[in-house]
Amino acid sequence: MPKLIISGVTHELVDEAITIGRGADNTIVVNDPSISTHHAQLLLEGDTYRLKDLDSTNGTRVNGKPVTETVLRFDDRIRFGAAEARYESSEVGGSKPLPKPEEIKAQFAEAGAELPHLTSGSPFRRQQEQNDPVRTGIIIGLGIVLLVFLASMVAMLMMHAPSL
Repeated sequence: MPKLIISGVTHELVDEAITIGRGADNTIVVNDPSISTHHAQLLLEGDTYRLKDLDSTNGTRVNGKPVTETVLRFDDRIRFGAAEARYESSEVGGSKPLPKPEEIKAQFAEAGAELPHLTSGSPFRRQQEQNDPVRTGIIIGLGIVLLVFLASMVAMLMMHAPSL
């Protein structure tokens, strides 16, 4: 049995024809000023519902696209005016029982094996190893310049050092 979750409120869909709107005579009443008095209608077609906008002022969207009429699929995101809704199967949301322990098959990795699908938990991107000769040359050159500078400073201090 499908359900419609509007603004966090779950509505089990059991009738063949369901109206949605602000008016008290609707099957599903939503108190939101962006929703028309008679905003939309759901009509049962087989195992699913067809959504029809009833010429509402602020329109109806399914998965971000404006619609006048469409067949709903499970996990569709619906927007009636500014109200968010989700069309789901009653099976969604943890109603399936957990598997029995004997039904779970586990395989252990070999010791030291790298698992390619696991990524680092670090928020920083991993640097790739690079062999850039220009970069290496610049770093070596800067190191030599620094050594020459330090040697000249030591030489200057030795020339002007007071004699004891």
